[in-house]
Amino acid sequence: MSSTSQKIVKIGIVKCGCIGTAPLLEYLLDERADREDISVRVYSSGAKLIESEAEDVAKLATSREHDLYIFISPNAALPGPRKAIEILKNTGKPTIVISDAPAKKATKDFEGMGVGYIIVLGDPMIGARREFLDPTEMAIFNGDIIRLLAICGVFRIIYKEIDKVINAIKAGQKPELPKLVIDKSIIEKECNITNPYAKAKAIAAYEIAQKVSELTTEACFKIKEWERYTLLCTAAHEILRVATRLADEVRELDKSIDAVVREPHHRDGTILMKIKLIEKPEKKA
Repeated sequence: MSSTSQKIVKIGIVKCGCIGTAPLLEYLLDERADREDISVRVYSSGAKLIESEAEDVAKLATSREHDLYIFISPNAALPGPRKAIEILKNTGKPTIVISDAPAKKATKDFEGMGVGYIIVLGDPMIGARREFLDPTEMAIFNGDIIRLLAICGVFRIIYKEIDKVINAIKAGQKPELPKLVIDKSIIEKECNITNPYAKAKAIAAYEIAQKVSELTTEACFKIKEWERYTLLCTAAHEILRVATRLADEVRELDKSIDAVVREPHHRDGTILMKIKLIEKPEKKA
């Protein structure tokens, strides 16, 4: 089928609040802005997760026709995100939820609703205390987690799962929606890092990132003394900084042996691949 006659899959991405995967999600699907098989629209409630905001943005997304909905938010088990997910899945269109570790407890509910899910355990909660968090610190934290998730292979896992659904829709088939909790075993199998030392460092960085949420959850919801929770928020962000530096070592190790796997999208949506820097990407066998 030629690129001019193939089905264009219309994707609606609904964002409520922010996790590290959210800012670049739509760009993972079309990194060079030249894919001809998809059309993407993004709807956002901004930072808010409350039910009224989530409901409004979901209704806005469903006011236009889409073939696939992707909903992304922190803790998608909360009432606001749950309301938005209900609205999206009631369209009868395939719906995928992307969220962080607190949403793991809702995976059975998602399956009962008939929606797919991708839970990123290493996408940690930020240290959201006013004594610590300002816009600059927020941006630095998200920059660090984006870098870590990209290098450790999490973004690759996410866009490949979404591409499977897109390809099924293009073929007129009922897609098999993902049911995926991204833990260290998934990183080990799917990160596409060939150097074993680099892979070990990627697993380590991802495991360290999961520790961040333990401290920020304690700081934000359990500890009342502001001096103590300020220190814990700071410690959590320092942990992430160290994990990101470890992730940088992963990339540098693979670069040093000319073994960075690159998987650009073709215009028709096919994922190409190359390993050596000075070679052309080709379709996989």
